[in-house]
Amino acid sequence: MKLLSFNVNGVRAAAGKTLIEDLHELDCDVVGLQETKATPEQVKEALAELKGYHIYAFSAEKKGYSGTAILSKVEPLSVTMGIGIAEHDNEGRAITAEYEDFYYVTTYVPNSSSGLRRLDYRTQEWDVAFLAYLNKLEEKKPVVVCGDLNVAHQEIDLKNPKSNYNKTPGYTQAEIDGMTMMIEAGFVDTFRTLYPDTIKYSWWSYRGGARSKNVGWRL
Repeated sequence: MKLLSFNVNGVRAAAGKTLIEDLHELDCDVVGLQETKATPEQVKEALAELKGYHIYAFSAEKKGYSGTAILSKVEPLSVTMGIGIAEHDNEGRAITAEYEDFYYVTTYVPNSSSGLRRLDYRTQEWDVAFLAYLNKLEEKKPVVVCGDLNVAHQEIDLKNPKSNYNKTPGYTQAEIDGMTMMIEAGFVDTFRTLYPDTIKYSWWSYRGGARSKNVGWRL
């Protein structure tokens, strides 16, 4: 089974570029999308040309913000929007698809925001509640978590660890500890396990030519 996770940074804009063609070419069984920035109806409209998938989307109450989606070739046994806590679910940050042998969860973890103003919410509330939700699922069958976790867990996971540590969202000790908490609970960072010494990033700033210089983060 081939699984994919992709922060599309706006599904309507991405669909207007190469998203549909890319998904057809990749031919994945299950796709998790984050930061769709669209209502469920808008997600389905944007992906109307994508054939062969059941589409499930969860949006934030705030328009054009956050949002997640799961695209699945096989119809899941069940689909759950959110993690069952209203204060978190009003931002549309997680969807769970249940299959015969496992759960697939896609999530867009809250960014701690400029000035780290949401750091306490993200680490003391979201991280704790999300892990509790995953642990409850794990009691029934294995869980695969795919998404934008908004944390660089180790120094190798970002280009400039020293200058960003405890200053920049995604690389504070509190966020690192949240990821460590997941791993200690039994979850596995599959990329880092398979490629322990490989430098690869999943996000680059739009500023300063970061992408061309490969000044990035693996989130």
